[in-house]
Amino acid sequence: MAGFTLPYSIHGGISLFISLPSSSTPTANYTSALCGAGFVTGTINRFSPSILHCRHCLQRRTNAAKFRKKSTSASIQPMTEELMEDESKDIPVSGDSIRQRFLDFYASRGHKVLPGSSLVPDDPTVLLTIAGMLQFKPIFLGQMPRKVPCATTSQKCLRTNDVENVGRTTRHHTFFEMLGNFSFGDYFKKEAIQWAWELSTVEFGLPTNRLWVSVYEDDDEAFEIWVKEVGVPIEHIIRMGEDDNFWTSGATGPCGPCSEIYYDFHPERGYLNVDLGDDTRFIEFYNLVFMQYNKKDDGSLEPLKQKNIDTGLGLERMARILQKVPNNYETDLIYPIIEKASELANVSYHLADDRTKLYLKIIGDHSRAIVYLISDGVFPSNIGRGYVVRRLIRRVVRTGRLLDIKGDCRGNPEGAFLPSVAEKAIELSTHIDPDVKARAPRILEELKREELRFVQTLERGEKLLDEMLKACKNEKNPVLAGKDAFLLYDTYGFPVEITIEVAEEHGISVDMKGFNDEMENQKRQSQAAHNVVKLEVGDSADLAKKILDTEFLGYDTLSTRAVVESLLVNGKPVIKVSEGSDVEVLLNRTPFYAESGGQIGDHGFLYVNQGKNQQTVIVEINDVKKSLGNLFVHKGTIREGVLEVGKEVEAAVDPKLRQRAKVHHTATHLLQSALKKVIGQETSQAGSLVTFDRLRFDFNFHRPLFDAELVEIEGLINGWIGDATLLQTKVMPLTEAKRAGAIAMFGEKYGEEVRVVEVPGVSMELCGGTHVSNTSEIRAFKIISEQGIASGIRRIEAVAGEACIEYINARDYHMKQLCSTLKVKAEDVTTRVQSLLEELRAARNEVAALRAKAAEYEASNISSKAFTVGTSKKIRVLVESMDDIDADSLRSAAEYLVDMLQDPAAIVLGSSPEEGKVSLVAAFSQGVVDLGIQAGKFIGPIAKLCGGGGGGRPNFAQAGGRKPENLSSALEKAQADLVSILSEKAG
Repeated sequence: MAGFTLPYSIHGGISLFISLPSSSTPTANYTSALCGAGFVTGTINRFSPSILHCRHCLQRRTNAAKFRKKSTSASIQPMTEELMEDESKDIPVSGDSIRQRFLDFYASRGHKVLPGSSLVPDDPTVLLTIAGMLQFKPIFLGQMPRKVPCATTSQKCLRTNDVENVGRTTRHHTFFEMLGNFSFGDYFKKEAIQWAWELSTVEFGLPTNRLWVSVYEDDDEAFEIWVKEVGVPIEHIIRMGEDDNFWTSGATGPCGPCSEIYYDFHPERGYLNVDLGDDTRFIEFYNLVFMQYNKKDDGSLEPLKQKNIDTGLGLERMARILQKVPNNYETDLIYPIIEKASELANVSYHLADDRTKLYLKIIGDHSRAIVYLISDGVFPSNIGRGYVVRRLIRRVVRTGRLLDIKGDCRGNPEGAFLPSVAEKAIELSTHIDPDVKARAPRILEELKREELRFVQTLERGEKLLDEMLKACKNEKNPVLAGKDAFLLYDTYGFPVEITIEVAEEHGISVDMKGFNDEMENQKRQSQAAHNVVKLEVGDSADLAKKILDTEFLGYDTLSTRAVVESLLVNGKPVIKVSEGSDVEVLLNRTPFYAESGGQIGDHGFLYVNQGKNQQTVIVEINDVKKSLGNLFVHKGTIREGVLEVGKEVEAAVDPKLRQRAKVHHTATHLLQSALKKVIGQETSQAGSLVTFDRLRFDFNFHRPLFDAELVEIEGLINGWIGDATLLQTKVMPLTEAKRAGAIAMFGEKYGEEVRVVEVPGVSMELCGGTHVSNTSEIRAFKIISEQGIASGIRRIEAVAGEACIEYINARDYHMKQLCSTLKVKAEDVTTRVQSLLEELRAARNEVAALRAKAAEYEASNISSKAFTVGTSKKIRVLVESMDDIDADSLRSAAEYLVDMLQDPAAIVLGSSPEEGKVSLVAAFSQGVVDLGIQAGKFIGPIAKLCGGGGGGRPNFAQAGGRKPENLSSALEKAQADLVSILSEKAG
């Protein structure tokens, strides 16, 4: 009998074999066999009667019913176990296929498949994108109208609050993918629960006896749906408390109960004393949040007018389940990176010990995070997001050293290995973020540079550890302070395991409690600042519902008649506003451009001319911003009259300022094109600002630009200006624009339809800003500065048009003044200034030498005040104030006295060189340092008494303060402490 097998992802989880008469051709009878047998709905009802029929598929269900009336000779029968086993081998369970099947599942149920957002969120309350719902936050708040009733996405996410658990557990990651389906007031609990179950058991074929469900303890509605509608046994449902199963966005705002689906790896352990938090048995893979309440300031809950669904299915977790591997790291989403790291370390992952596996997992996880962060424009630095990526890079590098990975593993022992690992992560990125491969050269170059820079830092950490251990040796029970161990770990990337090992070799223990306290403190700060998505429902949500989006007319006109829809004073709606008051005005239409895409908002006026006998109203507008989706908020001051809601106004943009903004915005596009031509196509925008008087452009590049490169960039841009090219603007689908080669603006969100601004033959960008019609309107372009603002990020500031002419005129004026003062021609100014600087430098050196001599002379006068401390070892001590000598002279005096008094000697000097300033210096000879007394540690507490601080080396340290009135008592304290310590050490 001929036939074919139906994939179990299509039907009810039981593999089926459809037989056909031998004369039939499978191709011709495939459709009729399915439809004639009533397969579309019949098999679902037969094998999964609790599954909800998607209302978006009702038409297909009706059509299927028509087909059931036709006869067919095909029969459907359950497959044998042998057939089922063979069929399972062909089931696509790659990470990419799981992602696609999830999206297709919800797309077939009426969900719009939307692209995931960048790891850099458009939300000031979070540092990085930590959840799939983040891009929909304004919709959940009612601040933006929904564009679709329900959606589904695959979202890149990054969290670092559990970074220490990476590799130690089976499921913790920094970077992960969250698959989600979302309802914006469309469907609610019943559909969300039933579809989640259908996806899990039918689409992915998970055995029902291995699935457990958690519900919020008071959510009887969800409990009933799971039991009565879906058919989950009561013994497989666990009610849990608020900490586990009630989602809140913060102290106030949208919240609600949630329900989770868990997979049971060991069902043989039974039902007694089940703990869903037991990682050895369970893994939570699907979380359903029922956003149904608003939490008020007093903690009470009120029902939301629009109930929403927010779900998340962990891709790595589902891949682990379906691929039948012991942890998320061994799925095809991460394991190829681990294999590459194993190859570089010359070890076998499967034969390795637990510690080696841990190191390889860290590299596998962090490499993904690093690649996607840099691709999304986050470059290593010491603040914010930059610190996150820098810390992850350093963890990978130091972990590689623990695995004895040397150099680039390509013959260069001084090279970097991280780019080789990152290449594998980039290779796996195709279906996650297609832009990553296009940005690969920039990513790899940045990783190489950061790794080589960090290796030097790591070596400095090793030297610092050596100094710390030497200082500890003189203690009775030598212990390296936990704070010092954490400094090595956090600042220098020095693994605490190595710190412990090296310390033990010197007979010194490490205060691990202190280290762990420091680690927990950092974790708390990180979690508090960056891992909560804050939502609040207030007046703004109601306002957004009452007022339609503002119609923007500013591309075509600079003035229009408009109606005042709303007035706000201090954020609160009012009916009218009188003269002298600051106000925010919402109009039904506007010619004013609202700040976005780096371009500032327009300035101008609103006028109401009410006739001869009525007062005229004038409102000066000094800023315009977008809010609540697409409402333009005109911020200004009532200069004359009283403005009321409902009044018709004449809205007029300042044409001169608009022209200056247009000139700078188009010049910014030309600048990006010129940069790509001069320094390489891989460079890209990392931020911009377009104002009336200048432009600012941030871009990715690893070094300062040479003067010749800046001249070439200016030449290109001024050449394009001189070409007098007409600009072209058009609206097209986003996918079409990208195919045409249009460049997207960094950090901007785009809809399905986008505006493309093109300078033919030069530039094509997605941009909603205002631009000149012809490049000749720009007139001239001049770079005024180029500098680094972060690691791998450069910034150019420039002027164009009228601002350029003003800049050149100002420079010309100052040059003429300088020539007049120096009495030289313009071309001789540089030579003359260099000559004056040399004369000034020589004079300053002479003064410094005289001051040093004077300080030494004064020091020789006070040397007689030195006294000795100790019995077994006589130590000469001198603590004195040297009045008002400067810090450099104080240093010279201390060095002179240490040499004069000879070893062993301890010197502490202080002075008040100017009002409100204190200088302190401590100089200890080697004999004193050998006793375990360090100048750097000693001077710090003394400086605090003077309202300052400082430190330095064991033998020499400087400090400062702001309270000269405390200098005398501070020096007394220094002398008492020195006498006490030295008496004990040298007694």
